[in-house]
Amino acid sequence: MHHLFRLSALFCLAVLLGRVAFADGLRDNDPTTVRPVPRPGIEVPDEDRQQLEAGLSELNSLIEQLKGKKDPLTVELLPDVEIYHRAVSDALTYNEFFAPGDIAAAKELLVTGTERATQLLKGNAPWTTKTGLVVRGYRSRIDHSAQPYGLVIPENYGFPDGESRRLDLWFHGRGETLSEVNFINQRSKRVGNISPADTIVLHPYGRYSNAFKFAGEIDVLEALDHARQHYRVDDDRIAARGFSMGGAAAWQFAVHYPDRWFAANPGAGFSETPEFLKFFQKETLNPTNYERLLWHYYDCTDNAVNLYQCPTIAYSGELDIQKQAADIMETALKAENIDLVHIIGPQTKHRIHPDSLREIETRLAALAARGRERMPREIHFVTYTLKFNKMNWVTIDGLGEHWQQARVDAKILGDKALQVKTKNVTDISFHMPSGWCPFDIRRPVEIDIDGQLVEAPSPGSDRSWDCSLYQEDGAWKLGTRVTQGLHKKHDLQGPIDDAFLDSFIFVTPTGQGSHPDVHKWVQQEFEHAVKHWRLQFRGHARVKKDAAISDDDIASANLILWGDPKSNAVLAKIADKLPIRWDENSVTVGDQTYPAGSHVPVLIFPNPLHPEKYIVLNSGFTYREYDYLNNARQVPKLPDWAIIDIRTPANSQYPGKVVEADFFDESWQLKPGK
Repeated sequence: MHHLFRLSALFCLAVLLGRVAFADGLRDNDPTTVRPVPRPGIEVPDEDRQQLEAGLSELNSLIEQLKGKKDPLTVELLPDVEIYHRAVSDALTYNEFFAPGDIAAAKELLVTGTERATQLLKGNAPWTTKTGLVVRGYRSRIDHSAQPYGLVIPENYGFPDGESRRLDLWFHGRGETLSEVNFINQRSKRVGNISPADTIVLHPYGRYSNAFKFAGEIDVLEALDHARQHYRVDDDRIAARGFSMGGAAAWQFAVHYPDRWFAANPGAGFSETPEFLKFFQKETLNPTNYERLLWHYYDCTDNAVNLYQCPTIAYSGELDIQKQAADIMETALKAENIDLVHIIGPQTKHRIHPDSLREIETRLAALAARGRERMPREIHFVTYTLKFNKMNWVTIDGLGEHWQQARVDAKILGDKALQVKTKNVTDISFHMPSGWCPFDIRRPVEIDIDGQLVEAPSPGSDRSWDCSLYQEDGAWKLGTRVTQGLHKKHDLQGPIDDAFLDSFIFVTPTGQGSHPDVHKWVQQEFEHAVKHWRLQFRGHARVKKDAAISDDDIASANLILWGDPKSNAVLAKIADKLPIRWDENSVTVGDQTYPAGSHVPVLIFPNPLHPEKYIVLNSGFTYREYDYLNNARQVPKLPDWAIIDIRTPANSQYPGKVVEADFFDESWQLKPGK
């Protein structure tokens, strides 16, 4: 239903719900003159600097004492203290105080951090039972940094006992000066854009201003899991909401994790890359084929049918240029015979109209009362990558080809049959947990999959049911495929950026490389990767020398190998096990050979020393400074592998001239013809 919510002019005033930073239009379309994001900070007066340094020293001393304690409470709650130190330390170190008020806020943060540290040293943690505005921290698995998030805990929330509560995720808008200092300060003083009754509101930081993509996406999931461990959250009443850049995030989380939410409420923002950049940014796009395919990673229009599983209420201001996001989603949903509920603030630009907000809250409250549908009888699911491979009781375990549309339409028929239609799916499994299976436990389950009848085992006596199927020679068979060698699977499917969504270590060489120019390029790209990991994903990359890498590192982390097979000892061990050959003379891709003195391979591949983890050669995350200027640009820029001609200097878009690049096939090998 398209809901045009118009009222008299008396009620047409908009409210300011969050600070929004728009892109700079055509000035941000020139990759040769890229402004820094974030901008340089102001000069910190000597007296303030000395005061901040003294406060940091005092807090650091307390943190070191806490690290010496090994009791579970201290270990668990240490990130709640560390977030204050890191916020102020990084702002001071990297020139990220953007206004005098930021310096004052940093001083307040140090007082709070010191107070928490002192309390925790005594075995107390009163902030964990506080209602109202609460800032918490968790230890990220990605880079082991302490990351902050904000909560609004209802005043009537009961400690230690009480009923589980609805939780709304609220994704913030773009803020190029949203340092950790500013985020924690805001979350300590402002309720924020929404405050539904009897509802916990979780404000993820998202690792700065990346539209909650990549590490920002993992931040949301980790913060939510942390909150669920420490507060009584009703898992059937969690909503994904946001406005502006946060609206883009709400679209993304709605289509990629639709079975986790009782509802989604995206406002403004963007929902895909190409049309938004042409419409909003007035940008002329000339993508390569692999770049176009990689848009599928975050383009929500491609996965619009997934909202069949997630009740969605979109919002736009009538005069807001970012109304385009919901309009294009509305078109995509109409193709699936789904009519988007789109509430429109009358005569409103980039704001949420107060009457529209009331309408939204009324609708969400009704959906929350019903809760999430755990066991839908019908599922419609589209993905382009095994990264996002699960919907309720359906899991896609194998694709015919990545980055082509894969689709499953499944329907429970009565108490003994399942009808399934697939496209570009080679392996699939069904999981219905205890108590939720609707099939008769006395009968085999009849599966009609792509017109083929398969008789599957009956459910268990606890009303659970698990079944796996795979395709072989054009026919579906019961069971799990027995694979010889490598095969792309969930969390081991690429592209290069996927290595930075889990624990990773930068591994630097101790040896001398074969070519001085390559050594220089590697060092520059390594320094760029370290700098921009902190700049854009607000953490500190773990760095180890190749000789220091342990068996535990190999088993627990993706290894980002810098150097060449001569300089990096870890790379030397695995070089002959990679699909791309690299020695001191040449880089060989299939039948194509490049001189090793001027060409470097970058790639992602299952680590031959531990195939459940990745290795990456000579690359950080693949989007660069030009893409910081508009969040819709922040998508993977390189596929599974690429050959870089380093005679062309790195720029704001690429690490050099990309002379060849592609995806590996589903067996992690070069595609035919290479």
